[in-house]
Amino acid sequence: MAYIPPHKRHSEYPLMPSPPPVMPVPKFNRKLNLGSPRHNADTGAKIVYADITAYRWLAVGSDDDICFPSSAHLQPFSLEHAHPKRGAKSFVLVNNNLAKDNDEVRENIPRSPWESIAEDVWPDVLSACKIVNNEMEEKPRLVARFGHVVFLGDNSLGLESVREGQVAEETILSQLTKFFFNDVSATYAEKIINEVVPKIGVDFEEYEDVYRIMLSDSKRPNLSISCRCTVKEDKTLELYKVYVDPLRHLVVNISSIDKNLDLRLALRSKKTFAAVSDDEMNSIRNLIDLAILDPEVKGGLRWPVGKSYWGDRYRVIGVQHTETKSYKSPSLRLKIRHADRFRFKTATGEAAIEISLELRSIVSEIQDGKIDADSIYNGFKDYLRLIWDHFLAC
Repeated sequence: MAYIPPHKRHSEYPLMPSPPPVMPVPKFNRKLNLGSPRHNADTGAKIVYADITAYRWLAVGSDDDICFPSSAHLQPFSLEHAHPKRGAKSFVLVNNNLAKDNDEVRENIPRSPWESIAEDVWPDVLSACKIVNNEMEEKPRLVARFGHVVFLGDNSLGLESVREGQVAEETILSQLTKFFFNDVSATYAEKIINEVVPKIGVDFEEYEDVYRIMLSDSKRPNLSISCRCTVKEDKTLELYKVYVDPLRHLVVNISSIDKNLDLRLALRSKKTFAAVSDDEMNSIRNLIDLAILDPEVKGGLRWPVGKSYWGDRYRVIGVQHTETKSYKSPSLRLKIRHADRFRFKTATGEAAIEISLELRSIVSEIQDGKIDADSIYNGFKDYLRLIWDHFLAC
């Protein structure tokens, strides 16, 4: 059977995403620290936060002092899939008069947007990198993702005025939850490959076609196990890596008012699944061996009826098929990923295009301590300028 791209597949299951954790927005404050949230939904690989985690939201415009121009407001945002909160309406923060507002502030801008972001988040980046356990088997990664900071609300919150284009009021936003939606358009992905890649000095590294199977473990109920697999010539899966939930140490969601895409900066680490017996690994391999490749279903994998678990220990809770093109330089790694996911507990899935940019040198330079902090900070500002100039317009 010919391969069918994820976005063209159909199945009996509704196409519904499981979003990143939604967070309350206490105040419309561009230097907001939301503490250390937890997300425990058993719908796939869990999102786990370190004991000390900085979780923040910023809103940045062209001018540091005029953060919210008069034309900034919440605009309805259409999601093709179901909303993560039943009955909620979704909005993004936008500026409908970018050219005029930019002209008003261009003559006397105290700080550029990337300088403003750098100054705001650098203390958290510095602190998080130093706190991360250096014994992690995989070094932590500082990654930028691109999409939309989505605010959720309903009519009871007085959102009619928002729909009419009035300036987003602090009292309204304080009652809304939000999440980061990192699905981008195919047109934007093509623009990144054709126009941005040659400009930022990254070269093609590799193409990966990977299946990831997420398992729950009855003896470790607070984490999920991720199994990375490739497809062998006989169309069966070959397990090549097992690791536990990624651990988040820093998350900063940034509403870019004067751009049409928003930004997330996140520092996270992974650790290889260790300290297991041969019997445990054999159980995991046996469960993976039962998987059947099927391009007609979400996630691209299915199991025979009643075979998606092994004994009373391991159970399949989610699958993901990703096709990824990677580009890299000594300081950057760009990934353009086509992802197709399915969650067994909720019988929901989504197909998405996701783009990430890893800032490869920042974490190692901070942890090595061989380069002075000012030089690293200036490099961080340069990265943010590159992102602002090339990645936040679709």
